[in-house]
Amino acid sequence: MPRRTKLLLTLLLTLLVVTAGCSAGSNTGASGGADGGDASYDQATAASGGDGGSGTGGDEAAQAEDASTASQSGSVARRELIRTGEVRLRVDDFDAAESNLTAAVEARGGYVSDTSQEVRGYDNQTWTAGTLVLRVPNENFSAFFERVKAEGEVQHSETGTEDVTDRVVDLEARLTNLRAERDRLRTLYDRANETEDVLAVGRELSDTQEEIERLEAQLRTLEGRVAYSTVTVHLTEPEPEYEPPERAAWYDTSAVTAFLESVDGVVTVARAAFVGAAYAAPYVLVFGLPLAGAAVIIRRRRLL
Repeated sequence: MPRRTKLLLTLLLTLLVVTAGCSAGSNTGASGGADGGDASYDQATAASGGDGGSGTGGDEAAQAEDASTASQSGSVARRELIRTGEVRLRVDDFDAAESNLTAAVEARGGYVSDTSQEVRGYDNQTWTAGTLVLRVPNENFSAFFERVKAEGEVQHSETGTEDVTDRVVDLEARLTNLRAERDRLRTLYDRANETEDVLAVGRELSDTQEEIERLEAQLRTLEGRVAYSTVTVHLTEPEPEYEPPERAAWYDTSAVTAFLESVDGVVTVARAAFVGAAYAAPYVLVFGLPLAGAAVIIRRRRLL
């Protein structure tokens, strides 16, 4: 084979090898690009899914928070509060103030629970003091308390609130359980055949009913104190100023009046002397007679 022919074959083989290498590289790059695109799509999908999951979780958290808030609002809405107030007033006329406060509490749907009254005084001066216990619906407590303070001069005022929600809830739960127990005992009582069983179930039923009535009374008392607030009002009229009686000068006294007063003075002195003698008589008898006897004996001895 000529040398030129070998050279041509060598060049052709070289071209074939180079062409095959480029084709393989192109296919690999395309495949890698496709794989990269798929990876990017998966990452985008994952990111989108992550955002969606985060949004769902946020919605659930918001719903849970709203439910918690609604529960707390319902709990606050059913708070059982006992409200009380106390006021000390100075009034010009006790009877008028009492009448005004009675009309005011009745106008607001309340009533007068208790009253007390005392008349005080000295010489010819008197004044009245007393206490009113007023019950007013809970929703009218604040307005009525301000009305009470406007009735006179406020010397002292205070209000208080007691939360009895837990006690009310506890009583209601215990009553529910006891009523269920009572129903069960009634069923057993109806089915009991033996005398001993009837007596035993009857005792349990009686004890359960007694406990139910006791708890119902406590619950009614609490509900009544919650429904009607208590306002205690102490009313006092001003104490009159003491005015000492005026006395005329001694020389302005008439002669007859002076004589009669002198006679009264003589009688008083005589009475005092008589009373003093009566007090002194026992001492004179006990101590005076022995001393007098001793003095007489000593004197006779000196004369002898």
